[in-house]
Amino acid sequence: MKATKSISLLLAASLAISIFFTACGSTAEEPDQGNNTPSAVNTGTDGTNSKTVGVMRDITSTELVKEMTIGWNLGDTLDVCQADRDGDGKINEHAEEGEEVDETLWGNVMTTPELFDKLKESGVNAVRIPVTWRDHLDDDDNIKESWMNRVQEVVDYAIDRGLYVIINMHHDGGGDPQFGAWIVEYAQEDYDKFYARYSKMWKQIAERFRDYSDYLIFESMNEVGFDSLSKSDAYALINKINQDFVDIIRASGGNNEKRHLLIAGYWTDIAETCNALYKMPNDTIEDHLILSVHYYTPWEFCIAGSKKTWGTDAEVQLMTDKVNQLNTNFIEKGIPVIIGEYAGGGSSMEHTYFCEYFAKLCHDIGIACFLWDNGWNFNRTTYQWSVSGLMDGLKRATSGEDYEVVKVA
Repeated sequence: MKATKSISLLLAASLAISIFFTACGSTAEEPDQGNNTPSAVNTGTDGTNSKTVGVMRDITSTELVKEMTIGWNLGDTLDVCQADRDGDGKINEHAEEGEEVDETLWGNVMTTPELFDKLKESGVNAVRIPVTWRDHLDDDDNIKESWMNRVQEVVDYAIDRGLYVIINMHHDGGGDPQFGAWIVEYAQEDYDKFYARYSKMWKQIAERFRDYSDYLIFESMNEVGFDSLSKSDAYALINKINQDFVDIIRASGGNNEKRHLLIAGYWTDIAETCNALYKMPNDTIEDHLILSVHYYTPWEFCIAGSKKTWGTDAEVQLMTDKVNQLNTNFIEKGIPVIIGEYAGGGSSMEHTYFCEYFAKLCHDIGIACFLWDNGWNFNRTTYQWSVSGLMDGLKRATSGEDYEVVKVA
């Protein structure tokens, strides 16, 4: 979900508009899925896969991203956590005493294999599975086995169906440290303390998924910035974290030595990430890093719900300018880009128009987009798209056809 400088404010807004959101052409040969996807059932006693299960193809991240067409987020699910969602200073989403936080905490149903069957049938070929780990750590920062196993199970549902998958550290980020977020507070106050936890957690995740194919992508973090620091110190810090992330994953062995990695921009904001102070990390392998940014502009339309329409000449130009910024600062310099989250608002017509326009702008220059969905866009019980015309619009946008996007009543 697009962050403000205070996650409490953000979550309060999201509660008020819960009917909306709380948090949008292949050029390479299609791989043999029988050899490229891990089994969801062949696991060892430690929960890890008991055989080598994935193939890392000799392709660049630029080529990989171009294989992605319609992306989708499994939002408000594995990323849920005990949190102050209405901004009153108290945890109002919590597990019952003696129970563990699970993926149903924020109102969604348990994720099923059928969900990914239906998503794929509808046209989705890539899913981002946000994961929050903070409620599933022991006192020594070991990720609880039950949570790691469930994350792997859901990842396998998608991978086994030939879908690209992104996993990350989601609400571990910042904004509500009093309720468990830690990345921002730790990193800016005591980097050694931050690194000890961050590296230990990513080493565990990397080990569990070390043999997965290039259909699995790791993302360094979600919507993190350091606005209490000077601008130069803030950018230096996020650059340092991203560099450490790459180094940790590359040192973890197996397929992770060549895994394609998604690198978080500053607040994942396009304009702030296009600042010259932001630097992509160095890597031991060429063209295996991807920039991650989000798009919720204008906020009043995409999230707050106070604006119901979109599409004036000025609004279209602003969207175009933002995408062009990414093209100039990254795509043209050989750095691929993924929009990890985007979404519109208003009616189904307005939402579809916004998403189709944005997805086409991005697809035309090789950017892959992942629609944010907390259950509003795709019904996880009926497995039907709730927003009329949305998938037709996204299919047109990612078809490679040259056409003008128009608002359809």
